[in-house]
Amino acid sequence: MMHSAKLTAVAALLGISSLANAASSGIDLVANETPINTPASPEAVAKIPTNFKFVNPGYLTVAVAVLGSAPPFGLFARDNKTVIGSESDIARLVADGLGLKLKLVPASWEDWPLGVTSGKYDAATYNITVTKDRKTKFDFATYRQDTLGFYVKSTSSITSIKSAPDIAGKRIIVGSGTNQESVLLAWDKENQAKGLKAFTPIYVTDDAASTLALQSGRADATFGPNVSAAYKAKLTGTTKLVGIVPGGWPKTANIAVTLKKGNGLVDAVQASLNSAIANGSYLKVLDRWGESVEKIDHSEINPPGLGD
Repeated sequence: MMHSAKLTAVAALLGISSLANAASSGIDLVANETPINTPASPEAVAKIPTNFKFVNPGYLTVAVAVLGSAPPFGLFARDNKTVIGSESDIARLVADGLGLKLKLVPASWEDWPLGVTSGKYDAATYNITVTKDRKTKFDFATYRQDTLGFYVKSTSSITSIKSAPDIAGKRIIVGSGTNQESVLLAWDKENQAKGLKAFTPIYVTDDAASTLALQSGRADATFGPNVSAAYKAKLTGTTKLVGIVPGGWPKTANIAVTLKKGNGLVDAVQASLNSAIANGSYLKVLDRWGESVEKIDHSEINPPGLGD
């Protein structure tokens, strides 16, 4: 059972009265406070560019999702300051494989792009999807498949949202500047060309606002990372899945460690991830956060993504 004010607050936002529900979801947040480590990979260490200057010498400094995020990507442990979650766990595996310590920096979605390109962070693990546009500024080493889910209030009469016509006239919560927003805008353009009603995007700043908008009836559905929404639905029972879309619609897509374009670190990060995949520590991370449905067999560098 969790007893910290922070995690209790998160639970309250999700509409549950007892954190015992976390155990029933198969995700033990207290147990998940214990880090999963992996040995340094000689291959990965050897691929770090000569004289590469890390933001903090001896550390891999990584921007992670906590602010405005939701489990399983990022949250605070019982001490209200230690960051836990699937994204920080992946960052730790990468740092371990590179023979470095890990420095996590909670950041907003709007902050990580400039932070990575300016050298504020060495990398970002923020459930970031590989896209054609992003590859012009960043290098990517993949670590998970990307799927997006449509979720509605559990009592909603909506039973299916799987293609463009299904969003016509609906009010849908979506993150600004995300690939899921791009999918909805493409579908909306297609719909309006056919004379169908436009959908209404609803932009919120955090998970609490999203929950309130959906449960109050101000929004018909949410559209975002499936693993996060699935976690929440299983934990609370207040929402239900009505459709899954590949993150790179109409193609598949991948989530990746994001690095500054051309600085040479991506090869070492890929090797570190592949070492973790091979020794089993990678799957342990995904399993304990309920993300193994999106596992990959090996990390790729800059694969085709949304827009390619």
